[in-house]
Amino acid sequence: MQTPTRRQFIRTAALTGAATSIFPTILTNAKPADAKVRLAFIGVGGRGRSHVQQALYRDDVEITAISDPAPEAISRTMAMIEKAGRKAPATYGKGDEGFREMLKRDDIDGVVIATPWEWHVPMAVATMEAGKYAGVEVSATVTLKESWDLVNAFEKTGSPCMILENVCYRRDVLAVLNMIRKGMFGEMTYAHCGYQHDLRNIKFNDGKSIGGVGAEFGAKGYSEAHWRTQHSVDRNGDLYPTHGLGPVAHWLNINRGNRFTHLTSMATKSRGLHKYVVDKGGADHPNAKVNFKLGDVVTTMIQCANGENIVIIHDTNSPRPYSLGFRAQGTEGIWMDDNDMIYLEGVSPKPHNWEPFAPYQDKYDHPLWKRHVQTAENAGHGGIDFFVLRAFIESIKAKTAPPIDVYDAAVWSAISPLSEESIAGGSKPIEIPDFTRGKWKTNKPIFGLTDNY
Repeated sequence: MQTPTRRQFIRTAALTGAATSIFPTILTNAKPADAKVRLAFIGVGGRGRSHVQQALYRDDVEITAISDPAPEAISRTMAMIEKAGRKAPATYGKGDEGFREMLKRDDIDGVVIATPWEWHVPMAVATMEAGKYAGVEVSATVTLKESWDLVNAFEKTGSPCMILENVCYRRDVLAVLNMIRKGMFGEMTYAHCGYQHDLRNIKFNDGKSIGGVGAEFGAKGYSEAHWRTQHSVDRNGDLYPTHGLGPVAHWLNINRGNRFTHLTSMATKSRGLHKYVVDKGGADHPNAKVNFKLGDVVTTMIQCANGENIVIIHDTNSPRPYSLGFRAQGTEGIWMDDNDMIYLEGVSPKPHNWEPFAPYQDKYDHPLWKRHVQTAENAGHGGIDFFVLRAFIESIKAKTAPPIDVYDAAVWSAISPLSEESIAGGSKPIEIPDFTRGKWKTNKPIFGLTDNY
């Protein structure tokens, strides 16, 4: 039986739209306006350093510690910080577990985690257990158990965890979110998204650099080829769903009045990675004998509680231009990312004819972009890196739940193992867990409601 305190917590969380904290001390007593947010970083390779750079642009952030087992990553990051004229942070580089010693420090408010996927959950859980905000890169989890581990750690400790899904802040998808909330598309019925990105020159290289040279991976690979490619050997499913699914989840109010109920997935044959190895290294290259399990194109269909369908495409093995393939379909219109087209019934000038989205982008530009467009110009990935790290920092300053929370991290990332299970079972339907434990029915939207975060 629940205690009155626990009942009151659930009631309050439902009304505010976010589980604040079972132990709410971390979410009280906001920092003074002039106080600096003290950040630490676990993983300062390429992605981690991009977050460090964004932090260095801010006068309200102090970098107190960094952790990475690679000496080169530490030295390059320290050079960045020195060049920016900032105080040198403490460094922790003794093996893969060095971050645990770092988390004992009492001068850390939040930790940004940008490491290989299999480390995300152990590091995020350790961060929450240390009483600090966790900001974890995508995908947040690899297994279904890990998604539950994240949720359980938050509900036990009260320390927030934010998945750093930068595409949620892409200017066009935020404008579409704005239009959806204004009723421009009518009632939403369908969404399409994915991760269609030729990563062959990321998954393989010569062990020294990236950029389309070599056919090595694993122990002989450099950068992401050192760890990421092995997932394509071992797994067949949507390995990277959150870039597309995150924005769509906000469009459809997932975890806040709606939820994913079940999915089914299928994969094509696997050909692209083997061909790339042969093309770059020759038919006699040792990696030409590797059996890559990941199908070249993985298609996943999701059913939502409110009756919408979502299709997600994962394709990182084929020669193709980059596209996340967004599509928003409602009873009164449609927007498509590819070719940036829109059609709104009764609004577009010609029936059954597309028109450019640009004028709508200008008219319905989200308040976040209107307020911060000039500042965001320095950020990576077209400005979205600025917004996602800013949201993490501002949440810490205000001692509030982040706008993309642990429940989002859990369910968006869980699509990977669930899609693997569906494919392994002949595309059978797989139930998607309710990580909110029923709170989705009364939770209210929290993302992108204002020009703050």
